[in-house]
Amino acid sequence: MMRVSEVMTPNVQLAAPDQSIMDAAKMMADADCGALPVGENDRLVGMVTDRDIVVRALAQGKTDSTIRDVMTESIEYCFEDDDIDDVANRMGDLQVRRLPVLNNDKRLVGILSLGDIAIAGADQPATDALAGISEPQPGAPMH
Repeated sequence: MMRVSEVMTPNVQLAAPDQSIMDAAKMMADADCGALPVGENDRLVGMVTDRDIVVRALAQGKTDSTIRDVMTESIEYCFEDDDIDDVANRMGDLQVRRLPVLNNDKRLVGILSLGDIAIAGADQPATDALAGISEPQPGAPMH
């Protein structure tokens, strides 16, 4: 059984909700990533993605937005000692490509992405998660 801690990306940079979306974009560029966990008062309060910045701010002309304005507040996460197969299935069910990873003290210790799972050689869990993520939501427009 493979654990999340074996394949996650550790040492993740944390953004603050009152930082600008420009700050978030620079942080993502520097870290070569598409998402940042958002923390406030030593707690995880959201996630912001490059897509959040584009769709929720730039596409609407809101170039002076803060991370809080565009972040997703409802946070799904996993624990570092969770089983990769279980987490991959959850990612598919939730239709997410990455999850923050917490330790047992609920402190952020990393990020688990679909890519991390695939690189680790966990082919079937990655395939199952991608199938779930790619499945259209009921009532969603087809593209």
